[in-house]
Amino acid sequence: MEPMQTLSSPDLATQSPLRGDPFLVIDNVSKVYPTPNGPFTVLDGIDLTVLEGEFICLIGHSGCGKTTLLDTVSGFRKPSEGEVRLQGKRITRPGPDRMVVFQNYALLPWKTAFENVYLAVHSVYPEKSRKEKREIVREHLAMVGLDEAAHKRPGQLSGGMKQRVSIARALAIRPQVLVLDEPFGALDAITKEELQEELLNIWRDHRVTVLMITHDIDEALFLADRLVMMTNGPAAKIGEVLEIPFPRPRDRARLMEDPEYYNLRNYALDYLYRRYAHDDDG
Repeated sequence: MEPMQTLSSPDLATQSPLRGDPFLVIDNVSKVYPTPNGPFTVLDGIDLTVLEGEFICLIGHSGCGKTTLLDTVSGFRKPSEGEVRLQGKRITRPGPDRMVVFQNYALLPWKTAFENVYLAVHSVYPEKSRKEKREIVREHLAMVGLDEAAHKRPGQLSGGMKQRVSIARALAIRPQVLVLDEPFGALDAITKEELQEELLNIWRDHRVTVLMITHDIDEALFLADRLVMMTNGPAAKIGEVLEIPFPRPRDRARLMEDPEYYNLRNYALDYLYRRYAHDDDG
C-alpha cells in the first residue's frame, strides 16, 4: 500500500502544510462490521483534518466507504475505532451543526417545498416566532431560485428543483458542516452544471465547511479546495489528497482552458482507473 500523499500538482509528492486551525478532525477512524464469516472492515485508519470554510470532495470506487465515512461525520454511524471531532468536540450523534443533502432529495412528498424547509427550521429553532421562521424559509428558497415554486409539492418539481429544496432546507438551519452525498448524480448534465454554480455561489457567500462525495472528477476539480481520493474497499484508506490550485471565483470555461486542469484530471483518472482499477465499475 502506497503512503498517503498531499499533492499540489502531479509532480509534487510532498506533504503540504495546512493553514489555519483544525476545524473538523477525522482521527484514525475505522469501521468494522461483524459478519457470519468474521469481521468485515470497511474503513481502516482514516485521518483527515479539515479547515473551517474548506470545500472537500471525496472520490473513489463504489464500496470504498465514502458514505460510511461521511455518516460518521454526520453522526449516523459510530466508528469502531478512532473518533471525529468538530471544533474539538467528539461527534457521537446527529446534530443540526451538520446537515446532509442526499442524492434522492429525502423530501416529504405530501408537503410543499415551503413546508419541507419549514419543518427543519421549526425543529431547530422552536423558540423563534412563526413570522421569523417563515422569513428564514422564504430567504433560503429565494437563495436557490425557488420563490415561485414554494407552494408546489415534490411531485410537481423537477429533479433539479427538488435538489434545490434539499439544499435550502440544509442551509436554513445554518449548519457548521454541510455533508453532500453525491447530490447531483441523478441530474442531467445541464441541470448539474447549473446547481454546481449555485452551490459555489452559496458556499462563497456563507463559507460553510463542505464535505461532498462525487464520482465526477470534473465536478471535484471545479468545486473543491482539496480532492480526497480513497483506495478500494474493503479496508479502504485515504490514498492521496490532491490540492486544487485554481483561484476563486472559478470560471468553468476559463478553467477548462488551463493546461494544469488536464494535468490534474489525468492524474486523478490514472489513480482511479489504473492504480486502483475496479472491475465492477467498468
